Amino acid sequence: MQQISRMLMKLFQRARLEKPGQVDRRAAEFTLSLLVAMYDRSGTGYVKTRSAAAALISLSGDTLLAKYRAFFQFYAVPDGKATLITRSALRSLLTDLNQIPAIVGEGCTQSCVEIAIHDCFHGVLNAAIVEEKFLSWLRSEPAVLLWLPTCYRLSATEMVSHQARCR
Repeated sequence: MQQISRMLMKLFQRARLEKPGQVDRRAAEFTLSLLVAMYDRSGTGYVKTRSAAAALISLSGDTLLAKYRAFFQFYAVPDGKATLITRSALRSLLTDLNQIPAIVGEGCTQSCVEIAIHDCFHGVLNAAIVEEKFLSWLRSEPAVLLWLPTCYRLSATEMVSHQARCR
């Protein structure tokens, strides 16, 4: 928890320097509280760094493709010349990401995660998949992660300004 807290403080200090007046002084504290609520419901004082990273990536302002690539980098394992994501790693990723909508009562069941894994690995004979297959599956907007592209689209439209007048 302390390691994540220090990382968040550094992250938000840098953000305050880049965007003066736009980052709340308590942003690190609020973010840590959110991460604890999502990933430490039993009060152990422990949050997996990878889980916290997945949440921060998903809640970042980056593009969907950049988020998807980052998920792959955090959860995939090297296998000789290639880097692959296994069913187990995908299960961990989806379980971690499912904690975000679950915090507001919108998470799905474990069977929903299993269906998504089966869908991702449909027609795959190997035990793991390459990044392109993973990205292709995510672009199809699987139901378990439908909230992610929806939130991205909502945040992308926040800055849209139409020059029309209404009566």
